[in-house]
Amino acid sequence: MKTVEDFVVLLHDELALSVTVEDLGRSLDSVESWDSVHLLTLCTLLERETGRSLSLADVLEAPSLEAVYRMAVAP
Repeated sequence: MKTVEDFVVLLHDELALSVTVEDLGRSLDSVESWDSVHLLTLCTLLERETGRSLSLADVLEAPSLEAVYRMAVAP
């Protein structure tokens, strides 16, 4: 996963979420079908894709998918 577009593909293919790049900044509670299982699955997927660990506490505080993406790809 190298780009935000790759992140959107991951969300679509692995979590069956119909989101676009433009949707990533929306509040998580406004993402259709979003729930805590998606969040845990996304953390696992991002750790696998990036080879980096994510802080679950930080991810739980994330206000949007964009924020989660930024955590996953931050240097």
